[in-house]
Amino acid sequence: MIEPKAWDAFVAAHPAGTILQTSRWAYLKATFGWEWEIVTPNPDTNSGALVLFRSLPLKVGTIAYIPRGPLVNWDDASAVTATFEALRAAAHRHRAWVLWLEPEMLDTPEARAHLHACSLRSVARTIQPPRTIVVDIAPDEDAILAQMRPKTRYNIRLAERKGVTVREGTVDDAAAFYALMTETGSRDAFGIHSEAYYRRVFELFLPSGHAALLLAEVEGKLVAALVVFALGAKAWYLYGASSDRHREKMPPYALQWAAIRWAKARGCTSYDLWGIPDFDEETLEAEFTERNDNLWGVYRFKRGFGGQVIRCVGLWEQSLHPLYPLAAKLRGYGAEGG
Repeated sequence: MIEPKAWDAFVAAHPAGTILQTSRWAYLKATFGWEWEIVTPNPDTNSGALVLFRSLPLKVGTIAYIPRGPLVNWDDASAVTATFEALRAAAHRHRAWVLWLEPEMLDTPEARAHLHACSLRSVARTIQPPRTIVVDIAPDEDAILAQMRPKTRYNIRLAERKGVTVREGTVDDAAAFYALMTETGSRDAFGIHSEAYYRRVFELFLPSGHAALLLAEVEGKLVAALVVFALGAKAWYLYGASSDRHREKMPPYALQWAAIRWAKARGCTSYDLWGIPDFDEETLEAEFTERNDNLWGVYRFKRGFGGQVIRCVGLWEQSLHPLYPLAAKLRGYGAEGG
C-alpha cells in the first residue's frame, strides 16, 4: 500500500485531483464508519484511487465508493485496464457487492464511452453534486471582481461598509459553527452533519493549511461562516452557514470574497463553488429570476461570482455480486442515467 503522504502529493499534482481523494478525507470518513484503501496498480503511482468501503445491512458485504476518482489518464488504455483490475481486486478483498465511482471528468460523449468501456453503467442518482460553478482566480483581484455580476460586487463592498469583518476560526469554534449550521439547515430545509463531524474536519484540515474556517461577524457577533478547502492549484467551498441576523449587511458575500482571497494567497487558480441545480445553463439562466425555492436562491448567489458552469459525469457503477441488482432495486438505487 502506498504511503498516504506520497499519495497526497500525487493527488495534489494530478489535473483531476481533489480534496476528496486525499488521505485526510479517508481519515475523516474512517471516524464515521467507513473503511478505506488507497489502491494503485503499481508502485510508480501514475494512477489509482482512494476507495471508501461501507458495510451493507447485516454486514453481508460492503459498498465500494470512489469519490471524485479514480485518477488515471483515460486515453491510456493499458493504464485504465491496470487501474480497474486493481480496483476490482480491492473491492473483492473488502467483499464489495458494487463499485461506485464519481470521476472528476467533464460530462462528454468521450468520457461516457471511456466509462462504458470499463463495464460501468451510469445511474441517475448522485452522491457529490454533478454540476457546479468554477471561478478562475488566477488573475489579479480587480480582474476577479470584474468578472462578477454588478450586484455581487456591490454586495461585497456593502458588507465592508456596514462593518462586516471576517476572521479565521479554529477547532475551538466548532460548536459555534455547528449552531449556525443547525440554524441554516432548519431555515433552508437541508441536511447537515453532526457537530462531531465538523469538529473532525477542522482537526484534520485546519492545522495543515488545507482548509480555513472563515467567520463573519458584526459587532463581534457571529452571523455567517464557511469552510474553504485547498489542494494544489484548486480550492473548494464545501460548507456554509448564515444567520437571519444582519442579513441586510450581506455577510455571505464578504465570506466568499475572503475565501477567494485566501485560496489565491495559497497559490490556487480555481475556486469551485460546489453544487448548483442540475440543469443545463440555458435552463438555469431562463429560471434565474423565476424560481424562488432555496436551491435556486443558492444558484443565484453563486452565479453572481462569475465563473463557468460545468458538469461532471455523475455516478457510475459496476455490480460485483449476483444479488446486488435485487438489493439496489429494493433500496431504490440506480435507475439508468444514460
